[in-house]
Amino acid sequence: MTDDTRALLRSLPSLAGTAPSWDADRLPDDPVSLFLDWLDGARRAGVPEPHAMTLSTVDESGVPDARVLVLKDVDDRGWAFASTRRSAKGRQLEAAPQAALTFWWQPLVRSIRVRGRVGEASGEESLADLHARSAAAQHGIDPDDWTLWRVVPTRVEFWQGSADLRHLRIVYTREGGT
Repeated sequence: MTDDTRALLRSLPSLAGTAPSWDADRLPDDPVSLFLDWLDGARRAGVPEPHAMTLSTVDESGVPDARVLVLKDVDDRGWAFASTRRSAKGRQLEAAPQAALTFWWQPLVRSIRVRGRVGEASGEESLADLHARSAAAQHGIDPDDWTLWRVVPTRVEFWQGSADLRHLRIVYTREGGT
């Protein structure tokens, strides 16, 4: 069975999307601008749910945990997502306020990885986010429990895949406050 599975996996196409052209020599000074440009490109290319991302945290034993969420906002304060404080992710972020986000846009052979410290938004921002959800999505949620978090990145990597495996990585790192 293992040989069949291995053969099947090796036979599946990978990096089969179409990489858009872009000038890696003309990069913006901050990763938010490049992210918004790539997000717009993904949206225009018809990438389904381009705001979907994998949030990775660690549990109390240091074991990685990951789940898919949607990006709520991004600006110079960080990449925002929301959930209840009592959820597994909420408890994990309380104990270890570090996280990684991963976006994968297969049709464009693009990925973005964001990692850094996680901080809570204000209570007003969290409440506004909760109220922006549909009535059905708000049902049963205690407004005091709903939390908007932001990953304040220490590192943001933009990865452009290539069929010849000569992938391009652009990495932004935080130095001091910038």
